[in-house]
Amino acid sequence: MADQTYNKNLPEIDPTEVEDSRILPANQHHSFLEKVMNEAGLADLYDARDITEVVFRTMRDMMTNEAVENVADELHSPLMEENDDRTLYAATPLATEVEDLWEDTNPVVHFLSKVRPALKIKDSTFLFRVKQEAGVPDMEAERAVKAVFSATKEQLSPERVEEIAEFLPGKVLELWEQA
Repeated sequence: MADQTYNKNLPEIDPTEVEDSRILPANQHHSFLEKVMNEAGLADLYDARDITEVVFRTMRDMMTNEAVENVADELHSPLMEENDDRTLYAATPLATEVEDLWEDTNPVVHFLSKVRPALKIKDSTFLFRVKQEAGVPDMEAERAVKAVFSATKEQLSPERVEEIAEFLPGKVLELWEQA
């Protein structure tokens, strides 16, 4: 039974008064990754980092080299404030700024993206890539993308926000505008 007491020596806890250290109130975001984690409803910063990398990679694939460089020039905020745990950056060593997640760490992919034209990606393909590459369940892909978009837009000038919008298709553009 749900109301049955198993250990009578433990004090009763009101679940509404228990603070979950993984969740940050909306007005207390301290960094880019914490904002992504909170808005996407993720359990940890590692998931926020991984999802951000997939969303950024897909965005870059759709953009011209000039637009990609313009965005990189504006993303200089720290990923996390006062982070002593460098293991967060294990997937992207030396990543300490949002710009580091924007840049592709795979040298072959980085080179190929410089020599090929921008890809035409449908909104369904964009969301599918996030679901598959970041391991996001179907129902949460849009929420995760919107969380990354929201955190990203805070880092960019209005000109960059408009420039990115020109490359985004259908539902993905709607998510960008809502973020």
